[in-house]
Amino acid sequence: MPDNSGPTGSPHRPTILVTGATGNLGREVAGRLSAHGARVKRLVRGLGDQRGQRSGRPGAERVVGDLTAPAAMRAALRGVDAVFLIWPLLDSAPARALVAELAAAAPRVVYLSSTAIDDEAVRQSDPIVQVHADMEALLGDAGLRPLVLRSDTLASNARGWAPQLRAGDVVSGPDIARTAVVDERDVADAAVAVLLGHRGRLGHGPYLLTGPEILTRADQVALLGTALGRRLRFRAVAADLARSRMLADGRPERLVEALVAASLHRPASSRTTDHVERLTGRPAGTFARWAADHAAEFGGARG
Repeated sequence: MPDNSGPTGSPHRPTILVTGATGNLGREVAGRLSAHGARVKRLVRGLGDQRGQRSGRPGAERVVGDLTAPAAMRAALRGVDAVFLIWPLLDSAPARALVAELAAAAPRVVYLSSTAIDDEAVRQSDPIVQVHADMEALLGDAGLRPLVLRSDTLASNARGWAPQLRAGDVVSGPDIARTAVVDERDVADAAVAVLLGHRGRLGHGPYLLTGPEILTRADQVALLGTALGRRLRFRAVAADLARSRMLADGRPERLVEALVAASLHRPASSRTTDHVERLTGRPAGTFARWAADHAAEFGGARG
């Protein structure tokens, strides 16, 4: 355990910058850090951004900034002991300026990456995983020695199905390979544990955060159906149809192409780990539990 005492023996309250603080995971991390007594800086893109306020707690500070704006990040990093870093872009090149600012400020960095990274591969399976691999390399090459949390698919991604489930009992989409879906609340608890220094490293490698079971898309939809008391089913659609639908929904073309590439080329997950338990002291929760806890978001039972 590190010594968190201040110069007079009083407990030191670390200051932690949380990026992606308005997203499903970032707001969970920020809320938990505040509950543990940390000073939290929640990075937002503008003062008008109110998303994620439900997880805000007294003492959390909203800081306006952009990960691609070096001057703004330099200001946001002042006085920061640690950073929870989520890189949101499909290109790692703009991160070079950010990494330079991190190296100058020298906080502890916890980076959210992906379990889909193949450390033996020259190139990764798809553009999304490649960016994560590139970011890990950038941070390491800068001498930051980041603590890397490689997360499997977040359960909160299922929220994207809510509009379909409010309208009917079928979820249609690309049949992405099976994966060890992990509750974002477990990832947040793991992130808080390492940000506050409560747990040590697992050797020299990254933490691999997974749920307790491997699930297909159809499995997830069926478990949501159980939570909702409805007979739901998943209908796979071809890549071209999935692409056209996502474009029609207004998603950026580059993101759509990356998602389609992931659905076509990312290999199925075949591994679960106990790393959530090692970090948090309790086993990872199931997707069934997540579905039961969030059933109201999907419209509930239909008469």
